[in-house]
Amino acid sequence: MRFTDAVDKLEAAFTRELPGEAAQNRLAPIPRREWPTGFNPARIRNAAGLLLLYPVDGDAHVVLTVRADTLGRHGGQVSLPGGVVDPGETFEQAALREAHEEIALPLDGVRVIGALTPLDIPVSGFRLHPMVAVRSSRPALRPADGEVARILEPAVDELLDASCVRSTERVREGRTLTIPAFHIRDHEIWGATAMVIAEFLALLG
Repeated sequence: MRFTDAVDKLEAAFTRELPGEAAQNRLAPIPRREWPTGFNPARIRNAAGLLLLYPVDGDAHVVLTVRADTLGRHGGQVSLPGGVVDPGETFEQAALREAHEEIALPLDGVRVIGALTPLDIPVSGFRLHPMVAVRSSRPALRPADGEVARILEPAVDELLDASCVRSTERVREGRTLTIPAFHIRDHEIWGATAMVIAEFLALLG
């Protein structure tokens, strides 16, 4: 998909109702984890992630990170650049700040065009607010030591290819889960990141 076509589709999509959970659930683990009974919603921590679109040779690409293995529960997983929202920050400000810190994203020329549907991640106690942004040229990026093991730049066409989505079964905390995931260049993109991407791709048709 050409970058200019993708931007046009996204800008039009953000003027309409978002596909929301219906799109996210296409890549949700089965069964999907819920908040525990009696959980106090006031304890949810807000996080923001940046889904940045830019051209490589005219084609639309996005940037993802492979988290360092040392980062606890989610170490080694593919994720959006992002993190906890600091007091006084908007979700947009937090997403941009985290992307700058994690992958040295130069913020000049980055334009946020909309917010996807917030996604709860009970396993870590977060509510993720994904922000979609565009940049008219490919940025020079650098992974932050100790946080990001590798930067991935998949083409939107790779993610749209139905053959890259496969489901596997694995046991976690004594439960067998069916986990649908994008398989891109020897990397598995699953969980919250895959669910955010699923809604993003739905906006592109």
